[in-house]
Amino acid sequence: MTRTTSAVARALERIGRLDPALHAFIEVWPDEALTREREAAARRLPLGGLPFAVKGPSGIRSFAARRLIAAGGSPVGATSVPGPGTHWQTWGLGAHGRTVNPWRADRTPGGSSAGSAVAVATGMAELATGSDGAGSVRIPAAWCGVFGLKTTNGLLPSPDRSGLASAGVLARSAAAAEPYLRHVLGGGGPDAAPALPLPLPLPLPLPLPLPAVYSEDLGFAEVDPEVAAVVRAAVDRLVAAGTVRLLGRDAALLDPVRAWTAIRGGSPDDPEAVRVRRTNDERLDALLAGGALLLTPVTPNRPHGHEGPGDLYSTALTWAFNLSGHPAASLPAGFTGDGCPVGLQLAAARGADVRLLAAARAVEDALPAAPVPPAAGRAAAGR
Repeated sequence: MTRTTSAVARALERIGRLDPALHAFIEVWPDEALTREREAAARRLPLGGLPFAVKGPSGIRSFAARRLIAAGGSPVGATSVPGPGTHWQTWGLGAHGRTVNPWRADRTPGGSSAGSAVAVATGMAELATGSDGAGSVRIPAAWCGVFGLKTTNGLLPSPDRSGLASAGVLARSAAAAEPYLRHVLGGGGPDAAPALPLPLPLPLPLPLPLPAVYSEDLGFAEVDPEVAAVVRAAVDRLVAAGTVRLLGRDAALLDPVRAWTAIRGGSPDDPEAVRVRRTNDERLDALLAGGALLLTPVTPNRPHGHEGPGDLYSTALTWAFNLSGHPAASLPAGFTGDGCPVGLQLAAARGADVRLLAAARAVEDALPAAPVPPAAGRAAAGR
């Protein structure tokens, strides 16, 4: 008689086999994870021991982790984030070295939720928590070829005093991220629930085509032509499939770099920051009126090397939504010719997190399924 290996045991086996090369984890908790899985099964909790990873050394104490554990999730370990003293955040440092992109070992996986994206992309966890203050969920999701969601600012508790960072989730797909929304954003449990009533059952059906605005550059960014071409091809495919209907609205925002920097630096009343924030809020509200989505590339560039991004702002197309507070997601859009994943960003009205997830599911249904990264594929073949 063949014994069925549990989901947590499979995740731990993959961590043991893959992480020495990928460096996605800073800590792994095998005994605790297996114990939680058995308890979840015995108590018939809804997540049934679902193996998930948490971002960084403090991730296990986050609101999201506590809610997932209460629903029967089983945290398998803490994932890598940038090391101390770094002035750029699109990388990670695991227990034994810098975190490796599972598609190209010479490239960074993005950050700061670096290890979370790598763990999900390679099957070392079924989903992972993240936080996003400038693109820290969406950028690694894009560069590792997985789904990433930044929730509406203020919807979930955040230790970030600037108000720019919000909690998020990374998963292999929008469909696989649903347990997060159901159990972290849903009501009930010992912790205070956020003010977002969830329609049941998920997924929320949406009438197609979805109204959307497409912008390659948000009016100011310099985008790698090949990255732009991959995203435009994905958008064209969505239109041809009847999933999206493009609206004739001009997405011209002000470059948020100075405003974001001032607010992060503790100067929210800086006149330039106030002006940019107010102007972009008004323009985004107009763009997203009537339930429209905003579609853009996630980053203007492809994953850079481990030496750093140079003068490029990988955050150029993401941090506007940290300033405005809108929820935004990253979905796999395709690959550049040199094998780097490219992400398609979807943004929606504030508080429309559940609708955004439903829209993301519709979008991913119309796009080719994301393949398995080479690092995970080689490991599976060697079993």
